[in-house]
Amino acid sequence: MRIVSIATLFPNPVKPGFGKFVSNQMRAVAARGDVDLTMISPLGIPPWPLSLREPYASLAKVEDISDVAGIRTHYPRFTTIPMIGGDSNPARIAKAVLPLVRRLHAEKPFDLVDAQFFFPDGPVAAIIARELGLPMTVKSRGADVHYWGRRPDALEQMQQAAEQASGLLTVSKALREDMLALGMPADKIAVHYTGLDRERFHPTERGAARALVSAIPTLGIWTKGPLIVTPGALIPRKGQGLVLEALIHLPDARLALAGAGEDEMRLRAEAKVLGILDRVHFLGQVDHEMLPQVLCAADVMVLPSASEGLANVWIEGLACGTPIVIPDIGGAREIVKDPSAGRIVERTPEAIAAAVTDILADPPSQAEVAEHVSRFSWGVNAENLVHFWRAVLDGEPVHTGS
Repeated sequence: MRIVSIATLFPNPVKPGFGKFVSNQMRAVAARGDVDLTMISPLGIPPWPLSLREPYASLAKVEDISDVAGIRTHYPRFTTIPMIGGDSNPARIAKAVLPLVRRLHAEKPFDLVDAQFFFPDGPVAAIIARELGLPMTVKSRGADVHYWGRRPDALEQMQQAAEQASGLLTVSKALREDMLALGMPADKIAVHYTGLDRERFHPTERGAARALVSAIPTLGIWTKGPLIVTPGALIPRKGQGLVLEALIHLPDARLALAGAGEDEMRLRAEAKVLGILDRVHFLGQVDHEMLPQVLCAADVMVLPSASEGLANVWIEGLACGTPIVIPDIGGAREIVKDPSAGRIVERTPEAIAAAVTDILADPPSQAEVAEHVSRFSWGVNAENLVHFWRAVLDGEPVHTGS
């Protein structure tokens, strides 16, 4: 099969860790040897003079490619309209991508156009597929449906892409139900669970991991006291503020925030007001090589997001033997099936604190926790994705189970 896949969230030379989970999936697909894969990751650049501050503006032109993600990837540039242009991005992205795809298709024809997110990637793939006369597929991951599905213009484009698509994927059964509620066709939607890098994410004895991350100067995590880790971008949707408030009810615990983002200054100020700043460590963006050690060192991982499909970091935390505390969102109930995996709680500081206290009072073994995600791997993920593409190209019905 010759597949061209569109991914607006994907590693690039400026942000090599951007969309790492997507590149993990596609590297596993490429490594199989039975798919000729072309990745295209459009980069948005605002008009001049805002473009002068945009790091993407210095990157190479559309004809140039990079293998920063471990796959040779094209990075065409399109114009973004800050604050107001999100709904109209698909048309601008397609205009930027089409000349490249037409040229590549003429050199060696593609069989299928794939989109890694429902918005803006899905409508972009729909335009390209129509132009080339090819079938298309789209994957939904969570925020792409939950956020853009509330915007009428974006939703209309997503619905049109869903109708045109030969098959749709979603990362959890719960997200499939959300897609159905938006009017997407049930007979096209299959569940495709995430993968896991099992070589990196596996239990390391908690005490040894804690000693390691405490000894690394760039991390400097405390050696004593229960450790809570909250991984993820510091943005309002991830809910780190709720964990800060929960810390008031956990006087002996320490909190490590593993991530960077626009909310950092507000969170620092909040921690200071709450009188817990000395028990909160802002780790910044943690290298993917070190994240497993940070997760293994934690007694509990807490991530009170407002929305998720099925977060990769849920699986990574459990694989490290760390129980998780998460809200009842997306595929949470498909992962946390009993107390040894963690707790599903309301998005309140009190509920989070009670769950953490409960886990600390009777912690499960790391091996017991890790067993919950023993079925996850990037190899299985890639196998299922390739099987889905083959079924689409062969005109077979989409299997709508997991």
